[in-house]
Amino acid sequence: MKNLKKWVALTVALTGVVAFGKPAFANQFNFSVKAILPENQASKASYFDLLMTPGQEQTLTVELSNSTDKTVTVEQGLASATTNLNGVVEYSPNKIKPDASLKYNMKDYVKLDKEIVLAPKTTKTVKINAKMPNSAFKGYMAGGLTYKEKSSEEKTTDTKGISIQNEYAYVVALLMSQSQDKVKPDLKLTKVSPDQVNYRNVINANLQNPTMGYLNQMQLSATVKGLDNPKIEYKSSKEMMQMAPNSNFDYPISLDGEKLQAGKYQIKMLVHGQKDENGKYLVKDDKGNETRYRYEWTFTKDFEIAADRARELNKKDVTIKEDNSGIKWLILALILLLLIFILFFILWKRRKKEEDEKAARIAELEQKLNEKENKN
Repeated sequence: MKNLKKWVALTVALTGVVAFGKPAFANQFNFSVKAILPENQASKASYFDLLMTPGQEQTLTVELSNSTDKTVTVEQGLASATTNLNGVVEYSPNKIKPDASLKYNMKDYVKLDKEIVLAPKTTKTVKINAKMPNSAFKGYMAGGLTYKEKSSEEKTTDTKGISIQNEYAYVVALLMSQSQDKVKPDLKLTKVSPDQVNYRNVINANLQNPTMGYLNQMQLSATVKGLDNPKIEYKSSKEMMQMAPNSNFDYPISLDGEKLQAGKYQIKMLVHGQKDENGKYLVKDDKGNETRYRYEWTFTKDFEIAADRARELNKKDVTIKEDNSGIKWLILALILLLLIFILFFILWKRRKKEEDEKAARIAELEQKLNEKENKN
């Protein structure tokens, strides 16, 4: 439980001020946010960590302060916790789809006002209604409350018609549990498929945490090998990742600028979780340092990359230089044909000139002979 609090606290420290567009800093806000922690707070964390009973309803309190001389309108949002492709838990709204194992979505159990108007130099208390599901469960409902200033400025548009706007938000994590019993985490490899990250080819391994517990301090190593072409091999490793309860994420394995080739492949993954001095599983890094983990999962999965999908992704990959060898050979062939034609034309002109000169000499000789015969 102590390790979990550290991990959530670290994540909230990193995401407590979130920028959608570029890094955000607290002095870029015209307001501040403070969670008023209730008596049923399960820990000393600065975010909401509520210990509730099945069916219990509770009113949460957040203080919003406006220290400026102008009126500020704050937009209040809510989202269930998700895991991004970097193996980092996100508590703010995003485009990640809810996992199929998510039984209790925060939006169904927490109700709040969408907008709060703050007069100049004032502090306002905001009420949020939270309800625990009637069913008993072990683990966490995890999510976050988001606060950002409503902008009156129109979004700028670039030459390609893409809207651009930098938005900054405070995020307060919200955990709801019915007991402090630990939930043993689980991990599944659901699918493997080719895709792109930042216009670069990757092979995505989708990992799912179907339990209501956090999976902390993940350490992962993956190897992808070609079954049709054994020379193809891609490796990737990462550590200190975390997964939110009932979430999944695509772990990207980079191709390092290589072209994606169609064919059959196999992926092997070894994943460890939760560092523990007395852990059963020992891992050594490249420097020989040893770390023990409490959990371990191994995965092996065959998959296939279709030719049309490989071509599609290769065309979009900005690191792959277009193969113009065919065009180069065509140009060389045309140049060679042109040279042959020019040479043939020169030889033909020279031969024609010689034949014309020979014909002229013969004609001249015949003329002289005719003149001589006429004289006789």
